[in-house]
Amino acid sequence: MFIADAWQDFEVLDTGEGMKLERWGDVILSRPDPQVIWPKSDASLWSQADAVYQRSGEGGGAWSFRRTLPERWEVGYRDLRFYVRPTGFKHTGLFPEQAANWDWMAGLVRRRPSARVLNLFAYTGGATVALLKAGAQVTHVDAARGMVLWAKENRALSGIPEDRGRFITEDAKAFVQRELRRGKRYDGILMDPPSFGRGPSGEVWKLEDELYPLVELCAQLLSDRPLFFLINGYTTGFQPAVLHNILRQAVLPLHGGGIASRELCLPVASGGVLPAGASGRWQAKGEPS
Repeated sequence: MFIADAWQDFEVLDTGEGMKLERWGDVILSRPDPQVIWPKSDASLWSQADAVYQRSGEGGGAWSFRRTLPERWEVGYRDLRFYVRPTGFKHTGLFPEQAANWDWMAGLVRRRPSARVLNLFAYTGGATVALLKAGAQVTHVDAARGMVLWAKENRALSGIPEDRGRFITEDAKAFVQRELRRGKRYDGILMDPPSFGRGPSGEVWKLEDELYPLVELCAQLLSDRPLFFLINGYTTGFQPAVLHNILRQAVLPLHGGGIASRELCLPVASGGVLPAGASGRWQAKGEPS
């Protein structure tokens, strides 16, 4: 497992009965998690929740607030700062389990000052900020303009100069195709693709149809001295072995190196770990893990 266990401003307090209880700074949230099919470890903790996301029987859901919360607030990880807030679809704008990957990628980038990195489906820029802080030149691409603006705010919050990265609102596949035509190359590539989505011009994305061809295209974007390629997966049924096989077939023949694919997990204060997706990591031969 890849475990994100270095947080101070975030922790999973307890899990059970389809829910997870989390502390984000000094705010406690209760959110659904379909993988949590066991009983709560400490039922007394759950009354501390400041807000609960309640699913609707008709799909979707809504937050129920037990106290007035700020519109957004800050959390920190190491020397990084991020804005978080309860969004309409149960999320907060940050996936804390990804800190395990931030540390891995940042460690590689620090050995290659000004490495060029492409972040696709980049959301609010957790990985972008971590890589910029480590010294990379990052191209951040997401189809949602609001998420790109949020990522820029996170960059500024962490004190990173504006000229250190490019923030682009565009369909991921269209951007990659254009970069290939331009002859651009990157030392690191990461992606966090959704199960389904639409680009800014209505482009349809279905993970099972589009992921492998996109990884194949991106493998051609890697430089002659690449550092890493990371695929994150949150779709039910996409196990670490799926990501391993994609990297083995699309990246390994062109660039050699090695692959590690595992579950992403968060430690739970009341005991155990919370599964939170999977990651497939490729890195160049000779680069320390």
